[in-house]
Amino acid sequence: MNLGSVIKKIRQDRKQTQTEFASACGITQTYLSQIESNSKEPNLSTLKEISKAIDVPLPILFFLSLDKQDIDPKKRADFELLSPKVKELVNEFFGL
Repeated sequence: MNLGSVIKKIRQDRKQTQTEFASACGITQTYLSQIESNSKEPNLSTLKEISKAIDVPLPILFFLSLDKQDIDPKKRADFELLSPKVKELVNEFFGL
């Protein structure tokens, strides 16, 4: 799962600095930096605040961060087939 990278990409696409975004989420810039570099895993309440700040539902944020290694090997072929189209749809719907 690559949650930090997804959060960073959305933040950067929206032209927000780490300081601005961290403030909107109620966390420090240092903590946000650690989340974005995947060196710290945020707790659920922090993830909810991040989700609210970027206006993307938490389940969608989780989906966007999935890697094929996160998927059961028996279902990877289906995931690889469907994931790009679903991500494209999600990106269009949420303006990502």
